[in-house]
Amino acid sequence: MKVFKIGLTIILAIGLACTAVAAEMTDRIVAVVNNEVITLTELNRAFEPYAKNIDATYQGNDKEAVLKQNKEALLQNLIDQMLIENEAKKAGGGVAAIKDEDVLDVIKDMLVKNNTTMEAFTNKLAAEGNSLTAVKKGIRGQMLRMRLLRREVQSKILVTNEEIGDFYDKHRQDYEGKEAVRIRQILLPAPAGEKAREGVRKQARQLRERIRQGEAFEMLAAQYSKGPAAAEGGDIGFVEKGVILPDVEKAAFSLPVGDISDVIESEMGFHIIAVVDKRGEGLKPLPVVRDEIKAKIEDERIAKKYDEWIADIRKKSFIDVRL
Repeated sequence: MKVFKIGLTIILAIGLACTAVAAEMTDRIVAVVNNEVITLTELNRAFEPYAKNIDATYQGNDKEAVLKQNKEALLQNLIDQMLIENEAKKAGGGVAAIKDEDVLDVIKDMLVKNNTTMEAFTNKLAAEGNSLTAVKKGIRGQMLRMRLLRREVQSKILVTNEEIGDFYDKHRQDYEGKEAVRIRQILLPAPAGEKAREGVRKQARQLRERIRQGEAFEMLAAQYSKGPAAAEGGDIGFVEKGVILPDVEKAAFSLPVGDISDVIESEMGFHIIAVVDKRGEGLKPLPVVRDEIKAKIEDERIAKKYDEWIADIRKKSFIDVRL
């Protein structure tokens, strides 16, 4: 009986050892950063969309080398991000507290600039092998980096009025304001099939009538719109000519301030717009763009400091790469 027990113990030990070896083979540590680790599974998961994009688009003969180089670069980014997050924790909530709403605001601005919807954007990401979650994580990392850098170096950066004036003079073409209109929009995407499309067309007309009867445009936009800035009452800000869909643009620039359009039909769906404000062409005066220029100069200087800053953090940290 004792022999049996010993034999069973040995078998169990061998079994556990084999399991451990199998786990080590399927997953392993590829980097140690201070007291944290990055596993091969985590790296592969993060690299998956990049790998799919390279597989789909790269035409050269050294694809494996390109994949390897990009994976190593991504691992370094993950290490840096871990270091940045650690520094943020040391700095306190003022730096580390990047809310989901902050990240979503960046995405919404991007959607407006690209004249697209969240649904179209997420579909495009899926087609590229990417995800909204990954994009949010990337944006959050960028915002975290910029906040930390502002905290570490911005107090040491002084932008003088003379520098702002010189920048304005050298980049006057960037401040030649074009005719623009600020609008709110309700967008109801058009489904496939004429019967379903007619149902959405009818809903758009009903919403337009409710606005005409006195209901607040922004409330209905927040409730029904599927377009950019719906949560902000459909306010997509100032848009210049040539940016939005032609039929929407025609209505936006022809309507007076305060007026509401009829239902506008496009390939994207059904639009109702409200004209909030207008501005004409001409050079924007320096006082109007002063803060914008100051921020731009500061951002350029902060970006230059990033490499020095992160290199110093790496020197102070324990980093062991095992890829």
